[in-house]
Amino acid sequence: MDPNIRIIEVQSVNEYVNELSQLLKEVVDLGASIGFLPPLSLVAARHYWENVLEPGVILYVAMKNGKIAGTIQLHLCQKQNGLHRAEIAKLLTHPEYRRNGIARALLKEAEDRAKTEERSLLVLDTREGDPSNRLYISVGYIEAGKIPFYCISENGQLDPTVIYYKYF
Repeated sequence: MDPNIRIIEVQSVNEYVNELSQLLKEVVDLGASIGFLPPLSLVAARHYWENVLEPGVILYVAMKNGKIAGTIQLHLCQKQNGLHRAEIAKLLTHPEYRRNGIARALLKEAEDRAKTEERSLLVLDTREGDPSNRLYISVGYIEAGKIPFYCISENGQLDPTVIYYKYF
C-alpha cells in the first residue's frame, strides 16, 4: 500500500460528511451496487452519512494528501446470539485511487478491529460479477452461496448477490 495513506477511525462524520457524500455519489453513479441507484443526489448521500454512526457501527476512512481515498464500515452484531460476528459494509474506494491497495488496507483494518472486538466470523455480500468479488476471495473470504434476484441495477435488471464469510 502507498505509504502516504493513513487510515483513521471516524468518531463523528461532521468533518468528513461532504467528502464522504461526494465519494458515495461518485461510486454509485459509476455503477457500484451498495444500496443506492444512480444518479444519486448529494442530498441523499449526505443524509445517509449523517445517520450512519449508531451503536455497533465502526467507520474508517483512508486519507491521502488530506483527501478521502476510501472508506469501510464494520457492523458489530448486537444480538446476544451473534456477539461473535460482524459484517463488512460499504467498502468504497475513490475512482482516482483504485488499484493502490486502499480497499485491501481498509479491509485489513476492519478485520483487525473485529479481532480486537473478539469477533471470529465476518460476513459480507456483493453483487455477483463486481470486481470486489476478486478482492474478497484473494484475502481469504469463502463464498457461502448466492441469492438470485437480490438487487436491482440501474437498468432495472435483478442481479444476484454473493454471500461471503471469513472465520478467524
